[in-house]
Amino acid sequence: MKEKTIKGAKIILETLHRLGVRDIFGYPGGSVIPIYDEIYDFEGINHYFSRHEQGASHEADGYARASGKVGVCLATSGPGATNLVTGIMTAHMDSTPMIAITGQVVSGFLGKDAFQESDIVGITIPITKNSYLVTDIRDLPRVIKESYFIASTGRPGPVLIDIPKDIQLQEMSREEFEKLFQEEIDLEGYEPNYKGHPVQIKTAKNLIEKSKKPLIIAGAGVLKSGACEELLELAQRADIPVVTTLLGLGSFPSTSPLSLGMLGMHGTVCANYAIDDADLIIAAGIRFDDRITGDPEKFCKNAEVIHIDIDPAEIGKNKLIDVPIVGDLKNVLKAINKRIDNYKHEEWTKKIGSWKKEFPLIYVKNDENSLMPQEVLSKLNSIVKGDAIVTTDVGQHQMWAAQYMDFEKPHSFITSGGAGTMGFGLPAAIGAQIAKRDERVIAIVGDGGFQMTSQELMMIKQYNLPIKIVLLNNSYLGMVRQWQDIFNDKRYSFVDLDHNPDFEMMGKVYGIRSESIRTKEDLESKFPELINSHEVVLINCIVEKEANVYPMIPGGTDVSQMMGLKGQ
Repeated sequence: MKEKTIKGAKIILETLHRLGVRDIFGYPGGSVIPIYDEIYDFEGINHYFSRHEQGASHEADGYARASGKVGVCLATSGPGATNLVTGIMTAHMDSTPMIAITGQVVSGFLGKDAFQESDIVGITIPITKNSYLVTDIRDLPRVIKESYFIASTGRPGPVLIDIPKDIQLQEMSREEFEKLFQEEIDLEGYEPNYKGHPVQIKTAKNLIEKSKKPLIIAGAGVLKSGACEELLELAQRADIPVVTTLLGLGSFPSTSPLSLGMLGMHGTVCANYAIDDADLIIAAGIRFDDRITGDPEKFCKNAEVIHIDIDPAEIGKNKLIDVPIVGDLKNVLKAINKRIDNYKHEEWTKKIGSWKKEFPLIYVKNDENSLMPQEVLSKLNSIVKGDAIVTTDVGQHQMWAAQYMDFEKPHSFITSGGAGTMGFGLPAAIGAQIAKRDERVIAIVGDGGFQMTSQELMMIKQYNLPIKIVLLNNSYLGMVRQWQDIFNDKRYSFVDLDHNPDFEMMGKVYGIRSESIRTKEDLESKFPELINSHEVVLINCIVEKEANVYPMIPGGTDVSQMMGLKGQ
């Protein structure tokens, strides 16, 4: 028999459960003790004990990206809440649906600099879709329902709910809770547009019809909208090559003949040449951020641009657009596909094919005895054959993973794009593995970022998660060193990581199987077995210290300034 009254803390859990939440990531503290007391015997939601609040936020993020559901993280007030900020900002920049719940000091102490008080709502307003401070228990069901709705609709993103401890402890009647829960969501002014304007769709169709050199840029919006099938249909029917942004990897099969790989600063030569030569760009769910445009005035300078995005604020923000279409990408592409016939662009695809052959991804060994990071990832790719969820940290290894790994399925590549958050890869892999228990999850990390959240190894051990951690250990903050190499005359300032810990021993201290790969022989003989094992493994790959990521278009420039076309 259900109790006649219900506490605020239980309202939080019960409302989340009714909305479909089954997993949350958190770290306890004084201002969330009432919530944790309810978690103790609450059935239906699994709580995963992170080892740092930043880890919890990235775990919720990785969970959301792998599953397509809303990720939820929980932390106490003050430093617990502020430790979530980097993860919230990461989710905001990459449009990840997430709810961050924080405890707060009791209502009577608000604004009085009480112990562990911080204005987390004020802090997070710029990096959330919405932030709430709950001051009345009767608002809890509405606020949680609104938060879930806001996080998961339109352009997804994080929402923060700050709940004072006394609100968690207050009670209301079960009958009143049921009544409040049933109330309809009414958010004045929040009405995402899901249908593109028919006149704009017709204009886009006409441009596609007359184009001789069309090109699709597929971004994260393809994945958020669930529009991968529609994108594939458009590309195949209209014979249009596809390039992807970093966050768009997985939205279009990497091994398709129409796939040119990633564009931008470290994109493939053929992708960037195609952008420069195209007469029509169909920008599908992208932001035209600086890492792909370089100099926006020169980016796709020969093309008319169709930009499809659910967020009107993104259209025209970074690049002037010829045909703006505001709407849900899946719906818009369906509408376009209904209107187009089968086209062929043989001269265009032949030209692109010649670029592919002339400028493949290659690298030059500085030392014949060293193990190149590109070798490691090429070998990894040959083992998993596109059948894995790959998470990365941020830096050189991230770019090499984007270049040398094939992503055949949606949501198979999870990385921090807009924020560039070091420390993201390991906890994101934890969230992804919890979301997708039966899939292989591989975290590709560098020796710098790995140390920022390595405490989450304990969580991997505790929950017996069979994640494979491929650590590319070059004893440098590699991407910063590369920029100092190219632009600062090799003045390597505080990028040397020669005093790294023994990573193999580090993994073993956490009770995790750990091995080192040092040679090509190790890569051929040991590496496949480690990747194919059914347990968690930390693989410490000792790679060439000063390998650089090429090709490279220096920031703010255009394709004419591309470096490293031949791997130099």
